[in-house]
Amino acid sequence: MDFQKIKSFLKSNYIIILILITSLIIRIYYISPIITWDESIYSNLGHDLSKNLLSYSFKDKGWSDFIPCGNNLNYCWPKAGFRAPLLPYLIAVFYFIKLESLLAYLLPIIGTLNILLVYILGKSIFNKKVGIYAALLFGFLPLNIYYSTKILTDELFIFLVILSFLFFWKGYEKNNNAYKVIFGASLALALLSRYTLIWFIPVFFFYLLIRNKSLKFLKDEYLQYSILLFIILITPWLIYGWFSYGNPLGPFIHGQEASSYWGGSSPWYFFFEYSWKILSIAGPLFIATLLFLFYKKELKKKEFYFLILWIVIFFLMSFTSIHKEERYLLPIVPAICLICGLFLSKLKRPYPILIICFCIIILLASSISYMGNLKKIDSNINSQCFIEINNYLKNITGNFVTISENPPLLYYYTYRGGAYYPDPITEKSLNLSSSRNVTIYFVFTRLNSGFESEKFSIFKDILNKSYKKVFACPIDPEFNFIYSKNNPGYAV
Repeated sequence: MDFQKIKSFLKSNYIIILILITSLIIRIYYISPIITWDESIYSNLGHDLSKNLLSYSFKDKGWSDFIPCGNNLNYCWPKAGFRAPLLPYLIAVFYFIKLESLLAYLLPIIGTLNILLVYILGKSIFNKKVGIYAALLFGFLPLNIYYSTKILTDELFIFLVILSFLFFWKGYEKNNNAYKVIFGASLALALLSRYTLIWFIPVFFFYLLIRNKSLKFLKDEYLQYSILLFIILITPWLIYGWFSYGNPLGPFIHGQEASSYWGGSSPWYFFFEYSWKILSIAGPLFIATLLFLFYKKELKKKEFYFLILWIVIFFLMSFTSIHKEERYLLPIVPAICLICGLFLSKLKRPYPILIICFCIIILLASSISYMGNLKKIDSNINSQCFIEINNYLKNITGNFVTISENPPLLYYYTYRGGAYYPDPITEKSLNLSSSRNVTIYFVFTRLNSGFESEKFSIFKDILNKSYKKVFACPIDPEFNFIYSKNNPGYAV
């Protein structure tokens, strides 16, 4: 082992190493003991896929995602294709090799690797200094930290998006044919991690069109190899679409259908209203950068319009979506941070140092505030009782089924079958729900509950009249409990 080379490497890269280590520690610290609905869906899909890799569906699984049908019955339960498959299949590997206890660390690690990729991309497009500044901003953005702690598609998608832009740049600007080809592979994997990758495809087309001022780039044989590799890698999912939906594009259409009726509509100004939550100090710094580059007449440089196309095209597509969430803009944040890093790198001392210190203070303050509030939620009464209830269920021996508002969440913690409460809730509908040959447990927790007070009151009265309470959370027994059928033959 050449210790001199190691020492030299550490000396020349100590800043980015420090950023990465600090970022990883922060992400691991903020891992929540309570998972969200979508986290449970992806984890449960992974768990079931580890037992049958060809069964990407909710049929006969003992649990289900809540899937409204919209106006097309072809895109209903039990089809699961509206959820992109790459993350569930990646999770399945952990279950298959019996390392599911490490799943909580998967996305924090990927989120940290994203910071490294931002640094590498900044170094490739501009220089090392730009990469470091961009990595600093991206690594400590509160929203980015938060989603780096969740078992969701965001950070995996961002990883593959940055990788695609890196391969594209190295292929078409550094004239490396190997990168041109593997660009198609990273793009295909990004599509399989989240379908909104489709919104990025025009970025590469328009960039080459603007750069070459013609369509001659379409004759590049390595581009054609790249497209072929892209098609080959998504073909298994197209086959799945054909068999599940009768249409190779069925999963992608289902994803579009689901987004139109899931989560409600958002106002056109949503992203502007939540711009500080999304970008923190990077937002004002980005605006300052645009003004600075306009003043310096650098807007026409290919590096700049490459990143601007990345931002503008994806933003416009996100802007037109019916349902919007803050996290939807995370895939363009790396480009925003790179442009901000370019601005900081061009300032003369001591201004870059002063601005960076100011940005770090703001980022840390907003991150501590944002993540601190979430940490409080993790330890509140509802969360504690949710854990208590799942611990109780996990310790029950024998076969049973739960009826609750949250079958995916209960399945994640217990791996026992479950169903949703009937709608409407009546004595008759609850009795039908409990008419099975296994023990039925009616589970209610205040965490993630959508019951109105009147509905809850009717529900509780029926339970007290016809069923037996077998568990109640000691610190909040009124709203966190389990009932079961008080009949011979039912184990309670």
